[in-house]
Amino acid sequence: MTVVENARLTGADALAADRVGALLPSTGRLAVAFSGGVDSSVLLALAVRALGADRVAAVLGVSPSLAADERAGAHRVAAHIGAEVVEVVTHEGELPAYRANGPDRCFHCKNELFTRISDEVAAAHGLTAVAYGENADDVRRPDRPGSRAAVLHGVLRPLADAGLGKEAVRRIARALELPCADKPAAPCLASRVPHHEEVSPRKLAQIEHAEASLRRLGFGDCRVRHHGDVARIELPIVEIARAAGPLREELLTAVRDAGFRMVAVDLAGIQSGAFTLPLVEVSHG
Repeated sequence: MTVVENARLTGADALAADRVGALLPSTGRLAVAFSGGVDSSVLLALAVRALGADRVAAVLGVSPSLAADERAGAHRVAAHIGAEVVEVVTHEGELPAYRANGPDRCFHCKNELFTRISDEVAAAHGLTAVAYGENADDVRRPDRPGSRAAVLHGVLRPLADAGLGKEAVRRIARALELPCADKPAAPCLASRVPHHEEVSPRKLAQIEHAEASLRRLGFGDCRVRHHGDVARIELPIVEIARAAGPLREELLTAVRDAGFRMVAVDLAGIQSGAFTLPLVEVSHG
């Protein structure tokens, strides 16, 4: 038995886990599209509890848009859960529509991942269904074109269909003692490039270098938005004074070492969907 299979859930958490389990395939082997974030990790853990570790695989898409720290962290979480990790190399960076970086960029990324799972991974690992970690709050957001790719490929979304929002997912992650239970959201590196500006390996490497340096300085939750020579840093509001005060020189050096000439700290703080939401809201208006 794995750690999560032995963990005891009570009350609403136990009922939620049962609802998720009831939405999983009763036969065959399930692929969970896995990132190491809290949503996909809770889905993976609940799938292992419901089906057993031998009937679940965590499929991790690997490309320049996945930071090395995130890749290593995903493996640690999967090991804690007791699930096999299957890495699949994705090639979204070769797609003109992805590189063009319109508001639908995430569709092309997810479509590439789900296509690779179907074409390369499923038969080799005996996988008969695919699920991903969209939660009930995500469903209500207009800036998630990746969900369209999931529908196109018939990918299951058990957390959302069981009615689990972000708060419930975090609570279950803590109850299962997952290492990522309090991990900040970590969208892919490409989300740091403004829409309609090309996503390139060089830009992704700069962003990864700068964010890794900020984490080493103690800024666990951060975004480095790529504006050409300018790095616009988003931090939790409570961290801004520290960034502009005692750590200013170290922060400047760290981000400039990533290839940026100028460094700005955004006084608005962390902004989820900062580039996509304004465009999507205009198109829906």
